[in-house]
Amino acid sequence: MKPHSEIRVNLVALLAACALFLSTIEYMIPKPIPFMRLGIANIPLIIALGVLSYREYFLLLLLKILAQGIMSGTIFSYIFLFSIAGSLSSALIMLAAYTIFKENISRIGISLIGALGSTLSQLLISRLILFKEATYVIAPLFLFSGLVSSIILGIFSQQFIGSSKWYSSIKKRPV
Repeated sequence: MKPHSEIRVNLVALLAACALFLSTIEYMIPKPIPFMRLGIANIPLIIALGVLSYREYFLLLLLKILAQGIMSGTIFSYIFLFSIAGSLSSALIMLAAYTIFKENISRIGISLIGALGSTLSQLLISRLILFKEATYVIAPLFLFSGLVSSIILGIFSQQFIGSSKWYSSIKKRPV
């Protein structure tokens, strides 16, 4: 039997690998604006709430951000700033919402609030370094696409959590 810490490391690695795989899929989907993403690589972060400790969750977040930057080839570009801002704000808000509301908030609600945080932080970065005052022109598109994709991601995550035997077994283990 594997020691508890080894199981935890493997769990973070598995979720990070899922995020990398989903990021790769997402990278292949054409984007109307370079830093605009659907957010499917956030599914492992949404699923990880409640099964990872804060430390493990932030490690997963860091691995996701770095993997996306390397995979997309943007790690040393201004586009990487959008990824960092969006991922960090989204993860922090989702973690805070889950911590405060626990089981009284669905993964759809968590996904929605995460998308809102991500979108607002990316719009702020956009205003500061790219589009300046014209950011308001792209804001509705970002907010609408974030709303739609976050609902879909939330539904998927909620369904996965509700039907996965693997998740159920992980959830029963102490964090």
